[in-house]
Parts: sequence; structure tokens; C-alpha cells
Amino acid sequence: MAVEELKQKIEEKHLLVNSIKSEIGKVLVGQRDLIDGLLMGLFTKGHILIEGVPGLAKTSAVKALADTVQVDFKRIQFTPDLLPADLIGTEIYRPKTGDFSIKKGPIFHNIILADEINRAPSKVQSALLEAMQEQQVTIGETTFELSDPFLVMATQNPIEQEGTYPLPEAQVDRFMLKLIIDYPNKSEEKEIMKRVGFENVPVIKQIIDPAELDDIGSLITSIYMDEKLREYIVDLVFATRNPQDYHMDISDYIHFGASPRATIFLSLVARAYAFLQGRAYVTPQDVKTIAPDVLRHRIILTYEAEAEDITTEQIIGHIFDSVEVP
Repeated sequence: MAVEELKQKIEEKHLLVNSIKSEIGKVLVGQRDLIDGLLMGLFTKGHILIEGVPGLAKTSAVKALADTVQVDFKRIQFTPDLLPADLIGTEIYRPKTGDFSIKKGPIFHNIILADEINRAPSKVQSALLEAMQEQQVTIGETTFELSDPFLVMATQNPIEQEGTYPLPEAQVDRFMLKLIIDYPNKSEEKEIMKRVGFENVPVIKQIIDPAELDDIGSLITSIYMDEKLREYIVDLVFATRNPQDYHMDISDYIHFGASPRATIFLSLVARAYAFLQGRAYVTPQDVKTIAPDVLRHRIILTYEAEAEDITTEQIIGHIFDSVEVP
């Protein structure tokens, strides 16, 4: 696709993006980074993990986004007594006919909100893992393809809170982005106070359909990325595995570095971020802006790092400072 044609198409699709943001803004105050992260997940069909303390509108944000898309949406509340069958469905025996029939579970929707995902036991996490990675589920001896698009947007509370379990590393790696959200500022909280309970609940319009989502996805993959930027992305990921090769003395703090999925997702999300900025090309700053969301849940720290209160954010910052920017 020619550069001028690509620019024109990006401008056209930005009208849709602005409309989606406007609709979400009816129910959500602030949280621009969260909205951008959710949109990048939607446009690239990547699963998103959102972490924050209760009451920060994580659930409201995902539901508002889903309401703007002409697809099936389902919210699933994860609890300690949830069973895999509650998620994917089960076989039901019919005495009259002597055979089994399949009752499909809530996973058979386009956008799934897995609310408080880290409150469910490991068997449920394993059932969700197949759906996220293979876009299929198995009930009994039958395998079912999930619909397209299929997107898991999960919320979780910080693992220090009571009743939470850390997610398995293999599952966390399936999430394209991990978004960390914090408390609103004073003006935002004042606006929240004015709205909630004192205004009518707004109705969110459906703005975009699956065909338009596919068009935007194709546009994003067409966005130009220089070869030096590709090398920069690979260097960032390799620095999490072999920091000594980049003159960093942090090997004792990293148990496992980022997987190859980090390289794939960072390349894709950098393009999606450039699209949200209305550009047909990726800059080094795009990569630096989005990289923490791609890397933070893929770097597993050692006990020594935890003992010294060293966080993944500090490790990522050190890597940014040490890896040369093109």
C-alpha cells in the first residue's frame, strides 16, 4: 500500500476511533492510557490484563468498550468455587434418548470480561488457557472453534490482596498487554462524584462492526517500521534474558526474561500505538512508550530482587537506559 493511501485510510479510520473514545467517555472519566490499551487490544485482537485496586472502573471500562462494538459480550465473575464447566460448558445426559448433549458455556462470546481473574483456581485458568491460545475449547471429546473476533479482557486485583492467586506464567504470557491503573487525580475524582448517582445512566452507541475491526487490523500491520527499530525491539527483549551482553549488572535479579511473544507483540503494538497517534510509521518513542505494558508481566524476578524490593518497572527502566536507541 502506498504511503499516501495509507495516511488517508488512517485519517478515515480515526473518525471511528474518536467516536469510540467519545462513547467510552460517557461513562469513564480520565484513564486515557487504559482506553488506549484497550483499543490496541481490540484492533489487534490481543488479550489484555488490567491490574488495579478495586473501585477504579476496570470493569466499567471494558464493558463500555464492548458496548461500542457490534459483537457478543459476556462478563464472567471469577470466584474461588468456579469450575471449568462454568466457563466452557459441559455434557448433559438425556435419559430419554440415552445420549449426551453439549451445553456451551459463556466462553462462546466474542469479547469476554474475565472479572477478578486471579480469584479462580488453577483448573479454571487451564481451561481459559486453551481458549486464549488456540481459540478453541474441548468439551468431552468434541472440540469447538471459538468465534472471530475472540478477545479476553481480564481484570485482576494486586496479588497482595486476600483471596487472590498468582496466575500461571504460561497464562500470563498469553496476554499481549498488562495495564496498570492508578487512582484518578483530584479534578477527575470531582467529575466522578458529580456524575455518579446524579445523572442518568448514558446509553453507549455501537460504533464499529467486525468487518471494520478487520480493516483497521490490516491497516495496523501495513504501518511502516524501519529495520533499525526491529533490531531495537529484539535488543530490548534480549536484554531481559542476557543483560550482561548489554553491560548491565542485573542478572541476579532476573529469573526468566521475556519470551519470543514479547518480540512479536511489541512489534505489533508499536504499530497499533502509531495508528492511534494518526501516523503511518513507528518511531522509537512509540516503542519506549508501549514496551513496559508488553514486558512487565513477562520478566520473572528472582527472590533476591524481591528481597531488595526491586520491581520489574525498575528493571525495564534500567534496560531502556542501557540499550542504545536508533
